[in-house]
Amino acid sequence: MSEPAAATPGGGGALGRLRVLDASTLFAGPSAAAILADFGADVVKVELPGGDPLRFMGAQRDGQSLPWALVGRNKRLITVDPHRGDVLVRLTAASDVVVFNQPRHVLEEWRCTPEELERRTPRTVVVWTTAYGASGPYADRPGNGTLGEAFGGFTHMTGEPDGPPILPSAPLGDILTATAGALGALAACYWRDAGGGSGQVVDVSMYEPVVSLLGTALAAWTPPAPPPTRTGSRVPGGVPRNTYRAADGRWIALSGTTDAQVARLLPILGLDTDDGRARYGPSAQRLAHGDELDAAVAAWVGARPATEVIAVLDAARIPATPVNDLASLCADPHVRARESVVTVDDPAIGPMLMPAPVPHLTRTPARIAWTGRSPGADTDAVCREWLGADAAELASLRASGAVA
Repeated sequence: MSEPAAATPGGGGALGRLRVLDASTLFAGPSAAAILADFGADVVKVELPGGDPLRFMGAQRDGQSLPWALVGRNKRLITVDPHRGDVLVRLTAASDVVVFNQPRHVLEEWRCTPEELERRTPRTVVVWTTAYGASGPYADRPGNGTLGEAFGGFTHMTGEPDGPPILPSAPLGDILTATAGALGALAACYWRDAGGGSGQVVDVSMYEPVVSLLGTALAAWTPPAPPPTRTGSRVPGGVPRNTYRAADGRWIALSGTTDAQVARLLPILGLDTDDGRARYGPSAQRLAHGDELDAAVAAWVGARPATEVIAVLDAARIPATPVNDLASLCADPHVRARESVVTVDDPAIGPMLMPAPVPHLTRTPARIAWTGRSPGADTDAVCREWLGADAAELASLRASGAVA
């Protein structure tokens, strides 16, 4: 397929001088590299002959993988056979950051273990995303974001109290891992470049970012008491906090759990009486009668259309929002004003929606310049710019099968 002409290294953003080699596969590791690419890093994606497995997975349009188009965004592509020649080793030496998700035995075959990279190029930051981390008795176990969610305790906490544990309908564990990996890469680069340090390994497991979501539950738990468990849309330490069905069938999420917020809510519910204030005003009393207050909110919401519910609660400064699906989210005027969802043209797929990069930077905003490209689309340019290869060496590398 044809390629967009905009595939130039470094988008001039906040990370415009950072070289990142993405040798990882599937979703979490490549998403970490994509975050860095959004902010201008020159990210080169290494594929083995045959292409990344994600090219053939997930939702498809016209025979093209939409997840691949998403995580391959803003990256230049080179096809390398690590078992033929030393191109991959040379690319790691030319990188500021290298992203891997392969098990140790594969990195040993490639001569690209963290120890070997440190010996060859001590300034290289290695982001290594694995299911259980690079140390500990489970270090060699395979896994993915779904297992990270379950092993990390999040799945146990999701669902109705009397129902089964529920996996989220989106790759939560993968995106949390990617965000942690990108943050770790930037912290390591800052220490190296601004603090006079060296390279290091950013060891990102796929369960520990999930554990961070459970910080409040961990902090509130005192063993040997039974551990916290799923409570539906409610939380043990705050009420009202739930999803409520409005009269028109739309759902409302409300989370107004402070004393001040409840004091503004009670008049709306018709409970602003001496008994109501005593029963629901202070947090300790409110928690003791949480089912009653939650039922009162549900009845009030259920008697009104969603737009009226939101208008009344907004006026009282009580946090509430419609529960959006993707259609209502994309149509929302606030989302449109902030351009939180963008349309990116892919030469083979056509227009596709993507989340806009976050966070928003006022002077060096991130951007999505292109989607995932075809295998080897940038092999020649990367070999010239990163390895200093001339035409003769390029021809030799292609003839040997080292690159494609």
